[in-house]
Amino acid sequence: MHTEYTMEVLSGLGKEDRKRLSAIVRGTKGTLSVKEVSNILKVSPTEAAKMLSRWAKKGWLSRVRRGLYIAISLEARTPDVPLEDSWIIAERLYSPCYIGGWSAAEYWDLTEQVFRTIVVMTTQKPRDRSPVIKGTSFMIRTVPEKAMFGLKSSWRGQVKISVSDSSRTVLDMLNVPRLGGGIRSVADMLNNYLKSENKDLKLLIEYAKRLGNGAVFKRLGFLLERFASDQISFINDCKTQLTTGNVKLDPALESDKLITRWKLWVPESWANPERRVLPSNGTGEK
Repeated sequence: MHTEYTMEVLSGLGKEDRKRLSAIVRGTKGTLSVKEVSNILKVSPTEAAKMLSRWAKKGWLSRVRRGLYIAISLEARTPDVPLEDSWIIAERLYSPCYIGGWSAAEYWDLTEQVFRTIVVMTTQKPRDRSPVIKGTSFMIRTVPEKAMFGLKSSWRGQVKISVSDSSRTVLDMLNVPRLGGGIRSVADMLNNYLKSENKDLKLLIEYAKRLGNGAVFKRLGFLLERFASDQISFINDCKTQLTTGNVKLDPALESDKLITRWKLWVPESWANPERRVLPSNGTGEK
């Protein structure tokens, strides 16, 4: 989504600057980089950087990081406004990447919870895994290139963003429960997935095999047995994929009961088949 600028509303800038900024906003997709400005205006990168810095000081742009800016909307002319579209910023900073975890779950209506932090899965290895950029929090998780599958495209204005499809979203949260706000939240989202028009357990199993983490089958089989016991064939599929060794239902929780048939350590509250609700672990970011 572009911030619309016209020559009339670009007050506080000289005629030439107004002309240049209008051309740049029309020719870019959500964010402005030094390289893009240099190419559009046919000036050196040094000159482009000076222009961007000058416009930022005048309040027309806001700096995201060194060499990258966003246009400030006419309705919010302060340098510290929240990002107009955090997904676009994620794409520009962390590509190749996709929006995943609870952020994708919100997109696919698998949860009614509102999470403030944007989950970004990327092949990059940034040092800061929990950056706060212009008031928006991000959770960054690195994935190997071979794990970049099960993705859909979401258009934000002229920018194409990758987001995990509903099955891949569930898979990622089973793989790393923290990405869904903890296992209680993940279990709720799995339940919603099983009731949704996007439900495709065959595809979910295929994705899990492709990801190659045995812990996913242990968690998925356990949860299906508990919440969707009629899905016998898929529960059996999970059993055939069990690997050696025991894992926790949620690594963030104290788990002192071993469910031997699933090789899964669970909190005591989950050991009783009649109990279907896990107390919140308090670690989910909402």
